[in-house]
Amino acid sequence: MGRRDHRGGAGARPRRGRGVRVSDHLANEPEPGPEAEADGDAGGMPDLAGDAEFEGALESILLVVDSPISEEQLAGVLDQSVRRVTAALRRLAARYTEQGSGIDLRRIGDGWRFYTRDRFAPFVEKLLLDGQRAKLTRAALETLAVIAYRQPVTRARIAAVRGVNVDGVIRTLVARGLIAETGTDSDTGGILYRTTELFLERLGLSSLGDLPPIAPLLPEVDAIDDV
Repeated sequence: MGRRDHRGGAGARPRRGRGVRVSDHLANEPEPGPEAEADGDAGGMPDLAGDAEFEGALESILLVVDSPISEEQLAGVLDQSVRRVTAALRRLAARYTEQGSGIDLRRIGDGWRFYTRDRFAPFVEKLLLDGQRAKLTRAALETLAVIAYRQPVTRARIAAVRGVNVDGVIRTLVARGLIAETGTDSDTGGILYRTTELFLERLGLSSLGDLPPIAPLLPEVDAIDDV
Protein backbone atom coordinates (compact mmCIF):
# COMPACT_ATOMS: atom_id res chain seq x y z
CA MET A 1 0.00 0.00 0.00
CA GLY A 2 1.69 3.24 -1.15
CA ARG A 3 2.21 6.33 0.97
CA ARG A 4 -0.16 9.21 0.44
CA ASP A 5 1.62 12.28 -0.92
CA HIS A 6 0.66 15.35 1.18
CA ARG A 7 2.87 17.78 -0.69
CA GLY A 8 0.51 18.16 -3.60
CA GLY A 9 1.34 18.02 -7.23
CA ALA A 10 -0.12 18.43 -10.62
CA GLY A 11 -2.79 15.85 -9.93
CA ALA A 12 -3.37 16.66 -6.31
CA ARG A 13 -6.70 18.10 -5.30
CA PRO A 14 -6.42 21.44 -3.48
CA ARG A 15 -7.40 21.37 0.16
CA ARG A 16 -10.45 23.36 0.99
CA GLY A 17 -9.95 25.62 3.99
CA ARG A 18 -12.59 27.26 6.06
CA GLY A 19 -13.31 30.74 4.69
CA VAL A 20 -12.78 33.76 6.95
CA ARG A 21 -14.83 36.85 6.31
CA VAL A 22 -13.29 40.31 6.77
CA SER A 23 -16.11 41.22 9.12
CA ASP A 24 -15.24 38.23 11.32
CA HIS A 25 -11.61 39.33 11.47
CA LEU A 26 -12.50 42.89 12.41
CA ALA A 27 -14.88 41.65 15.07
CA ASN A 28 -11.96 39.91 16.78
CA GLU A 29 -9.79 43.04 16.89
CA PRO A 30 -9.39 44.43 20.45
CA GLU A 31 -11.15 47.66 21.30
CA PRO A 32 -8.78 50.64 21.61
CA GLY A 33 -8.09 51.38 25.25
CA PRO A 34 -8.15 54.77 26.98
CA GLU A 35 -4.37 55.09 26.49
CA ALA A 36 -4.75 54.89 22.72
CA GLU A 37 -7.50 57.48 22.77
CA ALA A 38 -5.32 59.80 24.85
CA ASP A 39 -2.34 59.36 22.50
CA GLY A 40 -4.56 60.08 19.54
CA ASP A 41 -5.64 63.49 20.74
CA ALA A 42 -6.82 65.40 17.70
CA GLY A 43 -4.84 68.44 18.81
CA GLY A 44 -1.61 66.48 19.09
CA MET A 45 -1.02 67.82 22.61
CA PRO A 46 0.57 65.50 25.22
CA ASP A 47 -1.63 64.34 28.07
CA LEU A 48 -0.54 66.24 31.19
CA ALA A 49 -2.64 64.25 33.65
CA GLY A 50 0.46 62.61 35.13
CA ASP A 51 2.92 64.63 37.23
CA ALA A 52 5.96 63.46 35.23
CA GLU A 53 4.57 64.69 31.91
CA PHE A 54 3.33 67.90 33.50
CA GLU A 55 6.70 68.69 35.08
CA GLY A 56 8.42 67.90 31.77
CA ALA A 57 6.23 70.45 30.01
CA LEU A 58 7.08 73.06 32.64
CA GLU A 59 10.80 72.40 32.25
CA SER A 60 10.54 72.80 28.47
CA ILE A 61 8.94 76.23 28.80
CA LEU A 62 11.33 77.40 31.52
CA LEU A 63 14.26 76.43 29.33
CA VAL A 64 13.34 78.91 26.57
CA VAL A 65 12.00 81.97 28.41
CA ASP A 66 14.31 84.98 28.44
CA SER A 67 12.77 86.53 31.55
CA PRO A 68 11.01 85.13 34.67
CA ILE A 69 7.56 83.76 33.82
CA SER A 70 4.63 83.87 36.25
CA GLU A 71 2.49 80.98 37.46
CA GLU A 72 -0.49 82.55 35.74
CA GLN A 73 1.28 82.62 32.37
CA LEU A 74 2.39 79.02 32.73
CA ALA A 75 -1.11 77.96 33.72
CA GLY A 76 -2.51 79.65 30.62
CA VAL A 77 0.00 78.01 28.27
CA LEU A 78 -0.51 74.54 29.75
CA ASP A 79 -4.25 74.94 30.36
CA GLN A 80 -3.87 73.94 34.01
CA SER A 81 -4.77 75.52 37.32
CA VAL A 82 -2.42 78.02 38.95
CA ARG A 83 -2.44 75.89 42.10
CA ARG A 84 -1.14 72.84 40.24
CA VAL A 85 1.51 74.89 38.45
CA THR A 86 2.76 76.43 41.69
CA ALA A 87 2.93 73.06 43.44
CA ALA A 88 4.88 71.52 40.54
CA LEU A 89 7.35 74.42 40.41
CA ARG A 90 8.07 74.07 44.11
CA ARG A 91 8.60 70.32 43.71
CA LEU A 92 11.02 70.86 40.85
CA ALA A 93 12.97 73.54 42.72
CA ALA A 94 13.27 71.32 45.81
CA ARG A 95 14.31 68.31 43.72
CA TYR A 96 17.09 70.22 41.93
CA THR A 97 18.42 71.41 45.29
CA GLU A 98 18.24 67.97 46.94
CA GLN A 99 20.03 66.35 43.99
CA GLY A 100 22.77 68.98 43.99
CA SER A 101 21.90 69.82 40.39
CA GLY A 102 23.79 72.54 38.56
CA ILE A 103 20.38 73.93 37.58
CA ASP A 104 18.67 76.16 40.11
CA LEU A 105 14.97 76.98 39.68
CA ARG A 106 14.23 80.25 41.44
CA ARG A 107 11.28 82.55 41.86
CA ILE A 108 12.49 86.07 41.09
CA GLY A 109 10.01 88.91 41.46
CA ASP A 110 6.72 87.68 40.02
CA GLY A 111 8.08 84.79 37.99
CA TRP A 112 10.23 81.66 37.74
CA ARG A 113 13.37 81.01 35.73
CA PHE A 114 16.32 78.60 35.48
CA TYR A 115 19.71 79.77 36.77
CA THR A 116 23.08 78.07 37.27
CA ARG A 117 23.90 76.95 40.81
CA ASP A 118 26.09 79.48 42.62
CA ARG A 119 28.75 77.01 43.72
CA PHE A 120 29.47 76.05 40.12
CA ALA A 121 29.91 79.68 39.05
CA PRO A 122 33.76 79.40 38.79
CA PHE A 123 33.42 76.79 36.04
CA VAL A 124 30.85 78.85 34.15
CA GLU A 125 33.05 81.94 34.42
CA LYS A 126 36.07 79.98 33.22
CA LEU A 127 34.20 78.83 30.13
CA LEU A 128 33.00 82.33 29.31
CA LEU A 129 36.35 83.99 30.00
CA ASP A 130 38.24 81.41 27.96
CA GLY A 131 35.80 82.10 25.15
CA GLN A 132 36.80 85.75 25.15
CA ARG A 133 40.17 84.83 23.69
CA ALA A 134 38.56 83.10 20.73
CA LYS A 135 37.28 84.81 17.61
CA LEU A 136 33.57 85.48 17.35
CA THR A 137 31.67 82.90 15.34
CA ARG A 138 29.55 83.83 12.34
CA ALA A 139 26.44 83.28 14.49
CA ALA A 140 27.78 85.74 17.08
CA LEU A 141 28.63 88.33 14.42
CA GLU A 142 25.18 88.08 12.85
CA THR A 143 23.50 88.41 16.26
CA LEU A 144 25.71 91.40 17.08
CA ALA A 145 24.71 93.01 13.79
CA VAL A 146 21.01 92.60 14.57
CA ILE A 147 21.49 94.25 17.96
CA ALA A 148 23.71 97.03 16.60
CA TYR A 149 21.27 98.06 13.88
CA ARG A 150 17.98 97.50 15.69
CA GLN A 151 18.76 98.26 19.33
CA PRO A 152 17.25 98.09 21.82
CA VAL A 153 15.92 94.66 20.86
CA THR A 154 14.75 91.53 22.68
CA ARG A 155 16.27 88.09 22.39
CA ALA A 156 12.99 86.75 20.98
CA ARG A 157 13.02 89.21 18.07
CA ILE A 158 16.66 88.43 17.31
CA ALA A 159 15.84 84.71 17.26
CA ALA A 160 12.87 85.38 14.97
CA VAL A 161 15.11 87.08 12.42
CA ARG A 162 17.91 84.52 12.55
CA GLY A 163 15.57 81.54 12.78
CA VAL A 164 17.60 79.84 15.53
CA ASN A 165 17.95 79.93 19.32
CA VAL A 166 20.37 82.72 20.30
CA ASP A 167 20.59 82.19 24.07
CA GLY A 168 24.18 80.92 24.00
CA VAL A 169 25.33 83.66 21.61
CA ILE A 170 23.72 86.37 23.75
CA ARG A 171 25.52 85.05 26.86
CA THR A 172 28.84 85.11 24.97
CA LEU A 173 28.34 88.69 23.77
CA VAL A 174 27.34 89.85 27.26
CA ALA A 175 30.36 88.08 28.80
CA ARG A 176 32.66 89.81 26.33
CA GLY A 177 31.17 93.19 27.20
CA LEU A 178 30.00 93.86 23.65
CA ILE A 179 26.29 94.09 24.59
CA ALA A 180 24.38 94.81 27.79
CA GLU A 181 20.85 94.67 29.14
CA THR A 182 18.90 97.92 28.94
CA GLY A 183 15.47 97.43 30.51
CA THR A 184 12.50 95.37 29.38
CA ASP A 185 10.08 95.51 26.46
CA SER A 186 6.78 97.11 27.49
CA ASP A 187 4.73 94.71 25.36
CA THR A 188 6.37 91.34 26.01
CA GLY A 189 8.37 91.88 29.20
CA GLY A 190 11.45 90.47 27.45
CA ILE A 191 14.90 91.84 28.26
CA LEU A 192 16.18 94.47 25.83
CA TYR A 193 19.79 94.47 24.65
CA ARG A 194 22.03 97.24 23.31
CA THR A 195 25.65 97.53 22.26
CA THR A 196 28.26 98.99 24.63
CA GLU A 197 31.07 101.53 24.44
CA LEU A 198 33.47 98.60 24.14
CA PHE A 199 31.65 97.56 20.97
CA LEU A 200 32.28 100.97 19.41
CA GLU A 201 35.88 100.93 20.63
CA ARG A 202 36.59 97.51 19.10
CA LEU A 203 35.14 98.65 15.75
CA GLY A 204 36.96 101.98 15.89
CA LEU A 205 33.72 103.96 15.76
CA SER A 206 32.88 107.16 17.63
CA SER A 207 29.11 106.58 17.54
CA LEU A 208 26.46 104.24 16.14
CA GLY A 209 25.89 106.79 13.40
CA ASP A 210 29.23 105.73 11.93
CA LEU A 211 28.00 102.21 11.24
CA PRO A 212 27.99 101.35 7.51
CA PRO A 213 24.69 100.67 5.68
CA ILE A 214 23.30 97.34 6.77
CA ALA A 215 21.91 96.05 3.44
CA PRO A 216 25.22 94.84 1.97
CA LEU A 217 26.17 93.19 5.27
CA LEU A 218 23.05 91.45 6.47
CA PRO A 219 19.97 92.17 4.31
CA GLU A 220 17.58 89.95 6.28
CA VAL A 221 17.99 92.10 9.41
CA ASP A 222 15.70 94.69 7.85
CA ALA A 223 12.89 92.18 8.37
CA ILE A 224 13.06 92.59 12.13
CA ASP A 225 10.67 95.51 11.99
CA ASP A 226 8.02 93.16 10.60
CA VAL A 227 8.43 90.50 13.30
